[in-house]
Amino acid sequence: MSTIQPVILTADHDVLLGFYTRLFGAEETFRVPAEGPTFYVGLRIGDTDLGLVARTDLGPEVAPRIVLSIGVDDVDETLGRVTALGGSLHGGPNDMPWGQRVAHIQDPDGNPVNLTQPIPTQPIPTQ
Repeated sequence: MSTIQPVILTADHDVLLGFYTRLFGAEETFRVPAEGPTFYVGLRIGDTDLGLVARTDLGPEVAPRIVLSIGVDDVDETLGRVTALGGSLHGGPNDMPWGQRVAHIQDPDGNPVNLTQPIPTQPIPTQ
């Protein structure tokens, strides 16, 4: 069995912790060390784990590039809260042919995040 856990390197745990907590309802699962300057924060969003690792040599202009794709209940509503929480908008929302509504944002460190929501299928009318 394999699992994949995305980990974001950040110069500011507090900013990203607030962003992912307020926008997606992330819950902190643990931190290392438990007291003092934090190196690692484990978060849970839905049934997925996300890690935040402290790096003092990073800034938004040199953030590593990863893409997180996070499913939300309502892309449009979530998109409306991004900038107030320090993120930025970069495209969408758009209904995609594969059955998802998608918007592209960046978190406060500049990491790209896709917001996705399944598009309800419309029943085919019968005559």
